Amino acid sequence: MPRATPRTAAPRAPAAPPRYRSKTLAAWLALGLGALGVHRLYLNGPGDRLAWLFPLPTLSGLVGVLRMREMGQDDRMAWLLIPLLGVMISIGMLSAIVHALTPDAKWDARHNPGRSGRSTGWGAVAAAIVALMVGGAVLMGTIAFGGQRFFEWQLEAEAAAREAPLP
Repeated sequence: MPRATPRTAAPRAPAAPPRYRSKTLAAWLALGLGALGVHRLYLNGPGDRLAWLFPLPTLSGLVGVLRMREMGQDDRMAWLLIPLLGVMISIGMLSAIVHALTPDAKWDARHNPGRSGRSTGWGAVAAAIVALMVGGAVLMGTIAFGGQRFFEWQLEAEAAAREAPLP
């Protein structure tokens, strides 16, 4: 009885080497389009499920901005939606800072395994500086905006309670 031999698989074509992922480009993408998750799509590809969650709160915040421009400052829905935009922009700025300040060796080990390392230069540092300034301003503005409206709602509720007839 002949022994069964394992089938030999057809030779596979060599896999294309993964593309080089630039730390500087990732930082600038996070700075410019980080609120939409473009930097995550650049780094992880279209299979990154978290990246696809970024546009919804960002676009909701933009809807809040448009509502406030159309309906004025008394639109409560706009006051709830606008901080979403601020938070998403702040997340994008934080991502830009983290990407830009990651050491080159650690970056290459994570995003460019098996490739020779490249020095990033000052482009990533400039992205970190700009992201820090923009992110700080946006985060402070978002906190002030949300806090202001919260306390205005408290005062409105207190005034309404005083005007309500007593039983």
